[in-house]
Amino acid sequence: MEDRKLKERVERELEWDPAIDASRVGVTVKDGIVTLSGHVPNYVQRIVAERAVKRVKGFRGLAQDLEVRPPDGMGAPDDEVAASALRSLDWNVSVPKNAVQVRVDDGHIILAGEVDYDYQRKAAEECLLGLRGVVRLTNHVTVRPRGMAPDLKHRIEEALDRQAHLDAGRIVVLVQDGKVRLEGSVRAPYQRDIAKAAVWAAPGVTAVDDHIKIGA
Repeated sequence: MEDRKLKERVERELEWDPAIDASRVGVTVKDGIVTLSGHVPNYVQRIVAERAVKRVKGFRGLAQDLEVRPPDGMGAPDDEVAASALRSLDWNVSVPKNAVQVRVDDGHIILAGEVDYDYQRKAAEECLLGLRGVVRLTNHVTVRPRGMAPDLKHRIEEALDRQAHLDAGRIVVLVQDGKVRLEGSVRAPYQRDIAKAAVWAAPGVTAVDDHIKIGA
C-alpha cells in the first residue's frame, strides 16, 4: 500500500475513535511505518491511538512520539500516583498480592517484580493506564521460571493451529529452556499479536522472541 493511502486511513481511524482527540495527533508514514506525534491529555489516549493504528490495514510498524500533557488541575504528584497505583494493584484479582513493585518518576510508572503467568504481568499494566497523573508506563515485571512440559513445542504448535485467524503452517516455533523463538510470516500485525498471546499462555514459557515477518 502507498504511504499516502496508509496515512489517510490512519487519520480516518483516529478520527473515528471517540476515545481520541485526533486534532492533537499528527501522522506521518514512510515505508509502511507510522509515526504519531503531537500531544494528548492522558496516557489512555496515547494507548488508544496506538491500538487504533494497529487496526489499520497496511500498517507495518509504529513509532510512538505522542507526548502526554495533562491539562491544568489534572496532573498529580508522584507520591499520589504511586499510592493510587498500589491500591489499584491490590484491588485487581488478576495480580498476585505484593508481587508487583511500583516506582514513579515525574509521572512515569515503572513496574518491577515477578509473577507466574504473563496474563498477570499484563493485568498489572492494564489496571494502571487510566490513573490520573500517569504520562508513561514501563513494565519490567518478569514471568517466574516454572517446570517446563517436555512436549512444550508440540503444545504451542497445537495452540497456534487452533487460532482461527492464523495460518499456523507459516510460523516456526523454536524452544530452549522456556524461551520461545517465533519465525516465519503472517499477513498482518494483529496476527503476530495473536501468535505471541497463544505462546505466552503455555505453561513454562518465560520469554518470547518475536522474529515473525509481516506481509511476507
